[in-house]
Amino acid sequence: MEGPRAPTTQEFPELVDFLNKNLREQTVAAWSIAEEYPTAVNAENIQNFRIIKEEMKILSHALMKPIMCKTRRGLFKVGALGSVVTENEYRNQGLSQTIIKDCLSSMTAQNCDIAILWTNLYDFYRKLGFELAGSEISLTVDKPLPLPPHEFKIIQNNKVDPQALYRLYSQHSVSSIRSLDDFEKYLKIPNCRLYTAWNKDGRMEAYAVEGKGADLQGYIHEWGGGVDAIVALVNHIRLATGKPVTLISPIHAQGLIRKLESFGVKRLDGFLGMIKITHPQNFFAKIIKNARQEWGVSNLVLEKRGDDFYYGVGSDLFKTDQEADIVRLLFGPPKPSQFHDSGPQVNAVFDQIFPLEMWVWGWDSI
Repeated sequence: MEGPRAPTTQEFPELVDFLNKNLREQTVAAWSIAEEYPTAVNAENIQNFRIIKEEMKILSHALMKPIMCKTRRGLFKVGALGSVVTENEYRNQGLSQTIIKDCLSSMTAQNCDIAILWTNLYDFYRKLGFELAGSEISLTVDKPLPLPPHEFKIIQNNKVDPQALYRLYSQHSVSSIRSLDDFEKYLKIPNCRLYTAWNKDGRMEAYAVEGKGADLQGYIHEWGGGVDAIVALVNHIRLATGKPVTLISPIHAQGLIRKLESFGVKRLDGFLGMIKITHPQNFFAKIIKNARQEWGVSNLVLEKRGDDFYYGVGSDLFKTDQEADIVRLLFGPPKPSQFHDSGPQVNAVFDQIFPLEMWVWGWDSI
């Protein structure tokens, strides 16, 4: 066997065929996975693919996509991990673990602060240091909302100016950093429906995206704009499809969450994903700097010494050898004091700063 390694440019078509066969074999989709994840599964990102081959045949694969995330605590570099798959007859030989570890090493080398993935194989990924953390709110609209009349013109069409979407997307306080080229690629994703709300002056006031390739059908995984316009879009989608629709939201979007809950919309609190710290030194330094500048906390302690993690305020220090404890402490969803009672001083400081508001919008997930 050879690898794990990055594929060559010449191997890229073979790699896409491998992913289509192994990740889309149960789907009647008429499109390639490269069309579904255009900013991740492309030759320009080939240095972040990893493969294991034997006798010129790809046996196992994983993909990493670096994402710069803007938050109210500063910029963090996130390595999104996805498309982890091994040929059926070569499973249970440790190939996926080997290839994921190589991806994680690459993330560290590229100064990614954390890794994130979306999966239901929790026990498998916990063995590799990942832990469920962060917050994701699902709001399911299963019947038309009793909204007052509105003046928005709602259009379902993917042929819109990317600049208009970029303007609304940029209003998010927590988001992945994108280019206009990214929006142009996302608008071409198969089985992806864009709904937009326009005011009487012809200005886009909100957008909502439902569906993405073979995934996220029936889910609004991306949205932007004013609360009233977004709620009008959600109601329109529910009426237009005749089926329940679920809006996925970060927990800090309290205005939108409260508005939908006021109409009796069902809420489910979940996790953002599985998270692993890939560069503790850089990541902790950013948090400590922000605590000093934003909160005036000059004695916050976050350190990794050998295999142990230390956290606290001043001389009130606590130790754990479980990275999962630190991930849950920093990202929640509960407040740090609900996770671990560290005493009044540490509780007060940690509850003020954490959980970190981390979010990756649906178009950016891989």
